[in-house]
Amino acid sequence: MNTVVRADPAVRTGGPPATRARRVGATLGALVQLARPGHWPKNVLVVSVPLLDPQSWNRTASADLGGAVVAFTLTSALVYVLNDLVDRRRDARNPDRWHRPLASGRVSPRAAVLFAAALALPLAGVLALQTPATAWPVAAYLLLNVAYSAGLKHVPLLDVFLVATGFVLRLVYGYLATGAAIPGWLVTAVFTLCLLLALGKRRQELRSTGGGHRPALRGYTVALTEQLMQLSATLTAGSYLLYLREEAPLGVHASVAAVLLTPMAVFGLFRYLQLVLVHDAGMRPVRILVRDPALVANTVLWAALSGGLLLAARVQS
Repeated sequence: MNTVVRADPAVRTGGPPATRARRVGATLGALVQLARPGHWPKNVLVVSVPLLDPQSWNRTASADLGGAVVAFTLTSALVYVLNDLVDRRRDARNPDRWHRPLASGRVSPRAAVLFAAALALPLAGVLALQTPATAWPVAAYLLLNVAYSAGLKHVPLLDVFLVATGFVLRLVYGYLATGAAIPGWLVTAVFTLCLLLALGKRRQELRSTGGGHRPALRGYTVALTEQLMQLSATLTAGSYLLYLREEAPLGVHASVAAVLLTPMAVFGLFRYLQLVLVHDAGMRPVRILVRDPALVANTVLWAALSGGLLLAARVQS
């Protein structure tokens, strides 16, 4: 007599419903982590810099700026996914990156590709609403990061320049979206500031891992990164001062702004250098900027004074 053995429905479908739900939740959480939401504030802050110009304080410009923030957030998330997909084997051997979703195996390469496609679709929809003259920084950013992931990130010095250029493209995109004139000295200040942050990360990688996981680190030493950081900080302070004096939309308040805001900008640079060079805190620049009490307090005060001076300039114009 033959006995028919029927598989448990829970086994055939991947386990009990509660187990499947936990598995799906874990996968979704890993996909979100793959897009690095902790880095999204960079897009909000850098793309929104045109709000420093009071002429951008209107409904149309704000809506266009919001679309630009969404577009670059989707773009950067797409780049993070593709970069981790390319680097998953190298990251698996990195003591600081083995836990990333692809490197740890929590997300399969196939799932990552599908997730990248899911990000690309709404990005294409947002860009379709913009003209090529406005949206070109997004295309440039994607091409830049494809080249970066394909091998340019292994070239010493060029690697940090490409990272800084990515932030400049964010800034330019914000100005193009609002139709405001692009201030050259501010672009320079943002570029050199991002060089400073990237070099601080390279320094910490050298100190914590010896640089074996990143080929570009063969072209750096701790002493070199420290010298380049000091040069970048000096250029940032000088460029920001020139922006305040020559390009900032402050009208008759430009001199007052230079006196009040420059010391706070310099203090912020000094504090960051102190955190990196004394406390070895350069591995996660974004976390430093948003969590260090001294930097946060200094930034809030700087933002309040800047907003007050900009408002005064708008009222008197």
